[in-house]
Amino acid sequence: MHKYCLTFVIGVLSVILASFSYQRVTTIYLIGDSTVADYSLEDDYDSKRYPLVGWGQVFQPFFAKDSLKHVEHLLGNVKQVKVDDRAKGGRSTRTFFQEGRWAAIYKNLQKGDVVMMQFGHNDGAVNKPERYVDIQGYKEFLRLFIDQTRQRGALPILLTPVARNYPWKEGKLHNVHGAYPQAVKDVAIEMDVKLIDLNELSMAYFTEKGQDYVTQHYFMNFPAGRFEAYPDGQKDNTHFQVAGGKAVAQLVFDAMKGL
Repeated sequence: MHKYCLTFVIGVLSVILASFSYQRVTTIYLIGDSTVADYSLEDDYDSKRYPLVGWGQVFQPFFAKDSLKHVEHLLGNVKQVKVDDRAKGGRSTRTFFQEGRWAAIYKNLQKGDVVMMQFGHNDGAVNKPERYVDIQGYKEFLRLFIDQTRQRGALPILLTPVARNYPWKEGKLHNVHGAYPQAVKDVAIEMDVKLIDLNELSMAYFTEKGQDYVTQHYFMNFPAGRFEAYPDGQKDNTHFQVAGGKAVAQLVFDAMKGL
């Protein structure tokens, strides 16, 4: 009798100890456009896309175990964070929703997860009606993402769109996104959502580095023959090389520390 009781007690204790030792992985979902996307998920990345990155592609290393204390106020006392980058090139808030990309995230969202949303580059493309979303529509889709994130007990974080490498005036980089950054700020206030003003942060940081430096080192500008994927060279002041993606990812992580 005693033997069976002891076995039962040991079994119960094992279950209890296992439950304490189990640590759920907190997932940070990134939704947005090409400036956030992970191109390394594509086939033959090194030969077809490198050195192109979105800042989300290089975001995971910031959540090493010894760095989690810096975002404990947001994530709680978590032991492991997984960055799940669902951003996709060419997508606006509307097309991201219409293609079912948001639905795929929503069904898997868990309490304690985070959704970081950075749109605007494509929403504002008036000359591309297949992706264009006016300011009111932009706000409505952001509200939808926020509401449904909260329904799942997850944390929404809004980001204004990261700067492009223009326009420069008198050595200073200025806003190219029109009213879209302010629309994000308006929704953040309206719905009491945490906000990272990445547009302002990146404009200030790029200005500090200088136009020549960021053009050559951060954005996709380089001569012919340097990279296999771009035999004719590239001139692109929207998308990032590796150093640029890492710099922006650092800005986002640093901003998270202060939220």
